[in-house]
Amino acid sequence: MAERDDPETIGRRVQRLRRERGLTQRQLAEPVYTPAYISTLESGRVRPSDEALRHLAGRLGVAFDELATGRPAHLATDLRLRLTEAQRTLATGDAEEAARQYAALLTEAETHGLADARYTALLGLGECALDTGDLGAARRHFEHAEQALAGAPLPARVPALRGRAVAHYLAGELRYAVYLLETTLDELNRGGLHDPDALLLLYASVIGPYMDMGAHARAAQAAEFALALAPRAADPALVARMHRSVARTLLAEGRIAEADASLAKAAELYRQLQIRTELANCHWMRGYVHAQNGDLEHAESELRAAQTMLSAKRAALYSSQVAVELADVLHRRGKSEEAAALLHDVLGDLSSERGAVHAAAAHRLLGRIAESARDTDTAEEHYVRALSLLERAGAAGDLADLCRLLGDLLRRTGRVEAALDAYRTGLGHRTAPGTTTLGPAPAQPPLG
Repeated sequence: MAERDDPETIGRRVQRLRRERGLTQRQLAEPVYTPAYISTLESGRVRPSDEALRHLAGRLGVAFDELATGRPAHLATDLRLRLTEAQRTLATGDAEEAARQYAALLTEAETHGLADARYTALLGLGECALDTGDLGAARRHFEHAEQALAGAPLPARVPALRGRAVAHYLAGELRYAVYLLETTLDELNRGGLHDPDALLLLYASVIGPYMDMGAHARAAQAAEFALALAPRAADPALVARMHRSVARTLLAEGRIAEADASLAKAAELYRQLQIRTELANCHWMRGYVHAQNGDLEHAESELRAAQTMLSAKRAALYSSQVAVELADVLHRRGKSEEAAALLHDVLGDLSSERGAVHAAAAHRLLGRIAESARDTDTAEEHYVRALSLLERAGAAGDLADLCRLLGDLLRRTGRVEAALDAYRTGLGHRTAPGTTTLGPAPAQPPLG
């Protein structure tokens, strides 16, 4: 049971309930206590024992917890049920409605001092904000969730820490996202806090930033650890997310069939759990797999399915990211005008603080489309904007290829020295991927 209220608060509550029921102090006291004891209790000058509170609760017709804490009977159970319903609403992709539900639950949890419910509601609000692309709000909710469990063991705080890292990642702050995830992994592994769900959540989440930073070796190792931990994890949604993340490393290694199999496992789990937004992400990733394999027709079909599912549920940031990859497939299929229109729409939703890596990808693709149309000035402008976004985000994984494109363009237009500078910049980001911007790898979990 949670800690009781102070004697004065309990005394006022007893007096209010007694008067509401039309009882005298003698009627409330009998047959165990005296009217004088009830008077002393109501004035807050005595701390009632559990036995006294149980007697009074029985006479007043309320639950013991309600008399001791002021919380209505079954409130904690009711809040848990409603939190589950809010999680289901978010799972179906309606982030705005879920946010309304979580906000109401947060208010109730704070009013009645229910720390666990408050933490869960803040986590839910953070996830809703990630879905709608409000990254500043997401960070605040996750920070408040961390503060709510400041004294709890680290594994309990991992979902909030991971949420904050993802918000920074989506904002283009790759190095800081990796720092948060790696230091948490290090603390868990070095401290012997080998919680499978917590470790799996962190390893699955760090793969994306590693890949964007060009740290492919670390991404592959994180995927290896995640796969080893999956059989011990209790949360099927977490296992599905892991399979989706691991597919990225398999693709980078050219293991396309294995990547597709991993995504198929994730999609089946999401269908069973009826998690619509994550299922859309599986369509997104399968579109990417088909595009990498040169099957552009199926790639377009999968990416359009993902965009439709995400747009219908107003997952603005993720929908914009899918649109960039769809535009790439459209351009490769000869539908460059449609691709360019899609990209210009998308750039209204992306910026250096919100989806920086995908904003850079949009500018890079617009540059390639402009080059195809022999508009070199526009192409150069888009390449330079993309370069600025990637450098600010620390996304070394894409910088080298972009520098090659810019260098080739500058060389063809006779600016040889500028082209050499672009190539040198690209080569600098190619050197020892994963070691130029990252410190020592975190401690490893015991997987034997």
